[in-house]
Amino acid sequence: MASAAQLMLVLDVSVVNVALPHIQSDLAIPDGSVQWVASAYALVFAGGLLVGGRLADVFGLRSVFVTGLTVFVLASVVGGLASSAVALIGARALQGVGAAVASPATFTVLTRSYPEGSQRTRAVAVWTAVSLVGGGLGNVVGGFLTDAVSWRAVLLINLPIGCTVIVAALLVLPRREFGRRGRIDVVGATLATVALVGITVAVSEATSAPHMAAAATVVTVIAGAGCVMQQRHSRTPLVPARLLRNRVVMAGNGLMLLTGICFQAPVWLFLTYLMQRDMGFTPLQAGIGFVPLTVVTMLVGTLVAPRILKRSAPGSVIAAGAAVAAVGFAWQALAPTDSFSTAVLGPAVVIGIGGGLLNTPLGVAVTNGVADADAGGASGVMNTAKQLGGALGLAALTPLTADYTTFTTAFEIMAALMAAVAVTARWTIRPQNCIEPDHIHER
Repeated sequence: MASAAQLMLVLDVSVVNVALPHIQSDLAIPDGSVQWVASAYALVFAGGLLVGGRLADVFGLRSVFVTGLTVFVLASVVGGLASSAVALIGARALQGVGAAVASPATFTVLTRSYPEGSQRTRAVAVWTAVSLVGGGLGNVVGGFLTDAVSWRAVLLINLPIGCTVIVAALLVLPRREFGRRGRIDVVGATLATVALVGITVAVSEATSAPHMAAAATVVTVIAGAGCVMQQRHSRTPLVPARLLRNRVVMAGNGLMLLTGICFQAPVWLFLTYLMQRDMGFTPLQAGIGFVPLTVVTMLVGTLVAPRILKRSAPGSVIAAGAAVAAVGFAWQALAPTDSFSTAVLGPAVVIGIGGGLLNTPLGVAVTNGVADADAGGASGVMNTAKQLGGALGLAALTPLTADYTTFTTAFEIMAALMAAVAVTARWTIRPQNCIEPDHIHER
């Protein structure tokens, strides 16, 4: 149930990608604004995840999970019926609100259901694979529905799926909830959310280095005020001090942010336009073109990475996966677009291997040593880092594509970021600070 819900939520990060050219034409959206159909969801999703993650700890997992899914489904219907760009972008933002509330709860279900060790590693591997597969599957589903029905169907399909998951949650999750231990500091939470959203908007809208610096300064002040208020005046801060003192958790989330820039929305959006505009693919063909990346990532993440983690430290596996991914993104940057095998297939296989190796140990690292009482907060931080990375990637890299006509620079930057993750993972996620999956029950 948790993985099914997460699949639906992350699928919507990419499901509109292959439909964007049709949406743009149907609603007459300018080139410079069309990215907001994707960014509005990713941005609000990322900005609200800290609050969403803590809600489950305070108000209870069952009620928060169901409420978030309900908002998400209703917003999907509004978006599917939208008749203007403003209405569609607004509905996508509201979808992000629902996803921000529901998504951390899906991970909290896992961390409360499985103890640290091999069982949790396998559960995290499945959840992570589902999160990664959602991006690729979203393109396939979006392409099929756009070709067979309409771009509107890519949003309306959430109605039957979401209702099914909501019913399952009401039947499976216990009525007696874990939370109800206080309340959320509304002012501090608002400041934290505004800061996260402001970071992405600043990156997207800044037209020069001075503007970027000024915007970054303002956002930093807001973020700092939110953190101080949360830690000093709230009994239930969004990010408990215990998590802030856990160096492995915080280092893992830093790496998760950089990984999200590469593996969340940007790669799906850029390859969509590359296949449809440069290679002449239909939406369905473009969606199918993502299958190799999706399948390789899923197989490596669920079958290979957990086995390697039994013998190797998480930091080493993260570094190896990031190094392989860096090679794949570098290949993608240099690949000619004369054939599918050279332009997409080859790089996709390498990127998929790297992503599969990388993301599972990252999921293990960011939950290392986290108590059940802080599981929602830890999940919120992890999902925030991942989705904020995707939103920042879209905001920062899209202007470098010259209205989606060239992607070389964007993929070169992704390769550089993965190389940075490979270099830093070895000394930030150290073996002595991590609980090894095979030995957790012996301690």
